[in-house]
Amino acid sequence: MPEKFVLRSTLTSPFGRKVRMAAEVLGLMDRIALLPADPQDEADTLRRQNPLGKMPCLLLADGTPIYDSGVIVEYLDQIAGGDRLLPAGGLARIKTLTRARLADGITEAAILVVYEGRFHEPGQQSERWLTHQRGKMLRALAAFEAAPPDSGKTDLVAIGLACALGYLDWRQPVEWRAGHPRLVKWLAEFAKHEPAFERTRAPNS
Repeated sequence: MPEKFVLRSTLTSPFGRKVRMAAEVLGLMDRIALLPADPQDEADTLRRQNPLGKMPCLLLADGTPIYDSGVIVEYLDQIAGGDRLLPAGGLARIKTLTRARLADGITEAAILVVYEGRFHEPGQQSERWLTHQRGKMLRALAAFEAAPPDSGKTDLVAIGLACALGYLDWRQPVEWRAGHPRLVKWLAEFAKHEPAFERTRAPNS
């Protein structure tokens, strides 16, 4: 009988969405139970499963935790047969992982901007810090604008970038659409190509 997994995440986590989208694409979602986590809750078992207290965290049947999202997706790709979401080896794999990390960096910087507003009063927020994070997002967006992924291909890069852009649309840490027409077109085309993008969208996001 196929192994069952537990995914510690929320529907609103962009990195959790990345894992859920990958699982949908790989046909593994029926083997994954979603168990919400609260990284701010000291009593949440997430902190024992991942000492960093971060989502997402995948629990294997024997309780072994796997984190972060990139590692989880690699594992899911492996158990689905491999070479589905990223090349099995060689320079092609390294290039895919590098571009995927660039997409993740957009999301990471966006989350830090959101958290700056969430955990600090307006007078306590660091504009220098916010500018630094927005600069990361805009430079990464410019790189993808210059060379968007193939909108007809669902791989680790496309999944990560789609989740990043979806998060930017929702939380709006930067205005990205006006200055990146190729990415706007890419996201619309990718969403048509890959139904898992809409299926994994969080309510009201």
